[in-house]
Amino acid sequence: MKFPGSVLASVFLFVAETTAALYLSSTYRSGGDGMWQALTLLFSLLPCALVQLTLLFVHRDFSRDRPLVLLLHLLQLGPLFRCFEVFCIYCQSGHIEEPYVSITKKRQMPKNGFSEEVEKEVGQAEGKLFTHRSAFSRASVIQAFLGSAPQLTLQLYISALQQDVTVGRCLFMVLSLLSIVYGALRCNILAIKIKYDEYDVKVKPLAYVCIFLWRSFEIATRVIVLVLFTSVLKAWVVMVVLINFFSFFLYPWILFWCSGSPFPENIEKALSRVGTTIVLGFLTLLYAGINMFCWSAVQLKINNPDLISKSQNWYRLLVYYMLRFIENAVLLLMWYLYKTDIYMYVCAPLLILQLLVGYCTAILFMLVFYQFFHPCKKLFSSTVSEGFQEWLKCVCCHCRQRKSRESVGKADQRSIGDRDETPSSSKISSVPSQILNTEELCSA
Repeated sequence: MKFPGSVLASVFLFVAETTAALYLSSTYRSGGDGMWQALTLLFSLLPCALVQLTLLFVHRDFSRDRPLVLLLHLLQLGPLFRCFEVFCIYCQSGHIEEPYVSITKKRQMPKNGFSEEVEKEVGQAEGKLFTHRSAFSRASVIQAFLGSAPQLTLQLYISALQQDVTVGRCLFMVLSLLSIVYGALRCNILAIKIKYDEYDVKVKPLAYVCIFLWRSFEIATRVIVLVLFTSVLKAWVVMVVLINFFSFFLYPWILFWCSGSPFPENIEKALSRVGTTIVLGFLTLLYAGINMFCWSAVQLKINNPDLISKSQNWYRLLVYYMLRFIENAVLLLMWYLYKTDIYMYVCAPLLILQLLVGYCTAILFMLVFYQFFHPCKKLFSSTVSEGFQEWLKCVCCHCRQRKSRESVGKADQRSIGDRDETPSSSKISSVPSQILNTEELCSA
């Protein structure tokens, strides 16, 4: 049975970040910064409550008679209790023989064009561990993008205004960045397992390293760009955030309304129509929060029973990163034009270049992951290199057609010019002939 390391990592980040937030808020209180204290507590306690609700929802504890569990979640101790329960199940799994097992069928990755279907026995303990891993993965994504991401932006903004980074704030920002990167990594793994649910997916360690580097560069550069822009244009950042948020929040609903599909009723049997609407609204809120800072790796599809589009859309990925790169460049340009005296000792052109190169580095690691380390790359209809070669061919063909059109246009202009010159030459040549004719008549 696989060691529940992901559960341990999720609980560690949850406890460490909450503890650091409480300590930092106490320092803000002692320093008389009431607004920073309130915002720090808000971005810490709100995701804590959402994590408790997520764990209760995934384990269906609302419909079960477990008052102690509900009390622990109410006291914000739910993740610690769940972690203790996970390790109890893991330690007892090898000592107790399970009378009932279920059989699952998974297809292996195709080899030489053929894919075999393998049956696997899954005991009750392993099934419970799978449920716990799934719950903690979703909780990590919620904590990362609804708590850690705005928290990191806030603390970096405070550091830029005060021109000082304390040890406690630096540690807190490092923990928040690790939480966001880990949440983005879990989002990638969840997307892969949902899209290729019928296959036995095994992610290699190098794939984790590549995703970690990709997400680290992408999120770090994005947060720094937002903080720099906010520090000089506070009013305009509200418009930028609202445009980004509502674009991604409304996009799945617009696709759903355009499809004409009926309202989904099969998300959870115990939920009413109002409850289903609340769950879908929360999912689109999370989807918008993820795409605010990085690529979500999934396309939310409300009219799909799984709520996730299983098709690999390279065009949407390309458009997202192109628009995000242009947006970052524009925000950095605005910061450079309106920067204040607090950036007097900062080499602005060098900083802009470093941030743009850092974002391009994130894109490079993403391409490396999809080309070499994606666990299901054999199922792709076309790889990244093949798509890049096709794009180069299209560009070359377009350039050749444009050159040929220009050469044909120049040839047509020359032929028209030659036609225009022909009658004038005939007129000129007729003049001496007329003179010769008059001379002949005079001599006669």
